[in-house]
Amino acid sequence: MSDPVYLEVCVDSVASAIAAEQGGAHRLELCSNLAEGGVTPSAGLIAMVRKRVAIELRVLIRPRTGDFCYSQDEFDVMSRDVLLAKQLGANGVALGILDSDGRADTSRTRELVKLAEPLQITFHRALDMARDLNDALEAVLETGCDRILTSGAAQTAERGIDTIARLVKSAANRIQIVAAGGIREHNVRKIVEKTGVCEIHAALQSPIPSPMSFRNENTTMSTVQGSEYQRFVVLAETVAKLIETAGQGSRVTSR
Repeated sequence: MSDPVYLEVCVDSVASAIAAEQGGAHRLELCSNLAEGGVTPSAGLIAMVRKRVAIELRVLIRPRTGDFCYSQDEFDVMSRDVLLAKQLGANGVALGILDSDGRADTSRTRELVKLAEPLQITFHRALDMARDLNDALEAVLETGCDRILTSGAAQTAERGIDTIARLVKSAANRIQIVAAGGIREHNVRKIVEKTGVCEIHAALQSPIPSPMSFRNENTTMSTVQGSEYQRFVVLAETVAKLIETAGQGSRVTSR
């Protein structure tokens, strides 16, 4: 029997959060606008997800899409959102800040970590956009974050598998390295075995049709015609299957 694998599922709706928990997910990362990489969810969404699920909930703190170098106003927004997430019952937050030279912004990150106490903090995939991953790892260690989310600076965790393995070795149990990026049933065992991670992060979105019988084909609210009539959600069976494949059905207790 393989060692159990701890699964964090990224969700952007109440329905997906409930399904992820039903499927056996151990932790949620809640965001909005997942199609664009995710931004901070609304207070209403945080409150409703916290009301409907019992598993650990981390809230993404990201004021906008794009890079991770933020203005003072954007940093102030992040600070307020950290406090709001704590107030609404989140167990932790996920955030990441780089300076203009592509290095982890330790000073600002440390401020947010202090503000979030006693919540746990994930430094998210902003790390993958850093100038040097090993330097960024050591910098994040100074901030008090408890986890780092990474694809190994590649498009997917499978492509960055060797780099993730090196980060796990360099971390030397000083911080938890969480593999992320395109993790699905077909590649999860390979990623876990070759990197040595014991935690993975996955979106696991599946397309479902809109319940609307009326379709307005003359206009669209997005860049893709007709995309209003398809949504992407997490399905409980997809989560359960990933957990089974990753750890042969084993589970771990909440951390």
